Amino acid sequence: MFQRGNRYQQGPHPAARRWVWSLVGCLVLLAATPGLARGPASVADIAEGLQDAVVNISTTQTLEGPSDAAPGRKGPKGSPFEEFFDDFFDDEGPDGMPRRVSSLGSGFVIDPSGLIVTNNHVIEGADEIIINFIDGTKLKVTKILGHDPKTDLALLKVEPKKPLTAISFGDSSKLRVGDWVMAIGNPFGLGGSVTVGVVSATKRDINAGPYDDFIQTDAAINRGNSGGPLFNMEGEVIGVNTAIISPTGGSIGIGFAVPSNSATKVLSQLKEYGETRRGWLGVHVQNVTEEIAESLGLNPPRGALVASVTPDGPAAAAGIEPRDVIVDFDGQSIANMRDLPRAVVGATIGKDVPVQLMRGGETKEVTVKIGRLPEQDEDKEAEAAPMREQDGDDLLGLSIAPLTNDLRNKYGISGNVEGVVITDVTPDSPAAKKKVKPGDVIVEVTQEEVRQPQDVVSRLQAVKRSGRRRVLLLLSDAKGELRFVAVPTS
Repeated sequence: MFQRGNRYQQGPHPAARRWVWSLVGCLVLLAATPGLARGPASVADIAEGLQDAVVNISTTQTLEGPSDAAPGRKGPKGSPFEEFFDDFFDDEGPDGMPRRVSSLGSGFVIDPSGLIVTNNHVIEGADEIIINFIDGTKLKVTKILGHDPKTDLALLKVEPKKPLTAISFGDSSKLRVGDWVMAIGNPFGLGGSVTVGVVSATKRDINAGPYDDFIQTDAAINRGNSGGPLFNMEGEVIGVNTAIISPTGGSIGIGFAVPSNSATKVLSQLKEYGETRRGWLGVHVQNVTEEIAESLGLNPPRGALVASVTPDGPAAAAGIEPRDVIVDFDGQSIANMRDLPRAVVGATIGKDVPVQLMRGGETKEVTVKIGRLPEQDEDKEAEAAPMREQDGDDLLGLSIAPLTNDLRNKYGISGNVEGVVITDVTPDSPAAKKKVKPGDVIVEVTQEEVRQPQDVVSRLQAVKRSGRRRVLLLLSDAKGELRFVAVPTS
């Protein structure tokens, strides 16, 4: 009997009758479809075939100094595993005496002969590395074939008595946001743990290095998962778990993995050469901001702005110049500055590569023969940085002077730097807001070289007369590193 307000009806209303039959139909359908009745399809079959290839990695290391020299070795404060970690990590010892510190991580077998992938930070500095398999087998790592801190990858070698179960890489470029993924690893020492989630984002930059291109997932990743595999639903490795964002040390659903397409390139080089051999273009670049794009007549903002070109480098030989904006590299569209280093390092050394760029408002294409990135240049990336006037004119909040020997000595400016030196910056001025500092040298104004303060004044006056709202400056620091900055004229 149905109650509607304080009125009772002896029989079901026609609409209610239809609702009841709809409900009955749904229940019948659920009963006839076991998968729907139980919820989402199980991943048990996939996980069962993969767990033998996923390993736990334990390392030991001898450290000098106080016990706080090994940060990040303990479990989250107040967690159920805090006591376990305190016991496992032998941080205590007599003052001044060396201490043995242990750590835990994950990895996976990619070759039955005994090749194992993990994170560089899992094995970095280790005196001994032991691989623990799910069946209880333990093997000592006989050789670190190679490691790469930039991508946080390492390739290890063990000597098994029989072929190991191995897993293969998939194509991470096929991943879409929302795809299901599965992580298997060793969180807090709990080996063989399986977690499932989705791809939350791709191509994430978390400021971990110059080649950030991470997969973000909400599959639970905790301490000890580092170096373990992230699988797609075909059982292929599409990422190497490497980092989490967490205020506690435990998972809050924000984890990151190195994409398989990036990992396989690095690992193949580590296997063949014992080191990475990255492509090199020979430019320092910066982002094309809206202000810089307006100054260059580039709409919409895109590409990587060339701040400087290394003499005798591949770009210089191809005719690439400062102020060029690279918008395409070897068929890959360059949307922003960080796209270019990622594209270049993956290029084959010695290969002739087409590069499309914007110069003076026109599209130009050049061909570059890719060189090998020198080790000392790996971390160099130009950044956008920032300009007051002399004797009363409004020079954007900058005081400027000729670059004399006395001023070179005062600011430590290299002898190969030429231009007009900035001697003072007015607080809260347009230049100050762009973080310009005394000792910076103005090399160009609106793409024309300047050598005397009057050159700067003339160029700025011309910009103001033209009605343009911003002026594009090329600045140098004391060491000669160049960067562009667009400063508002008012």
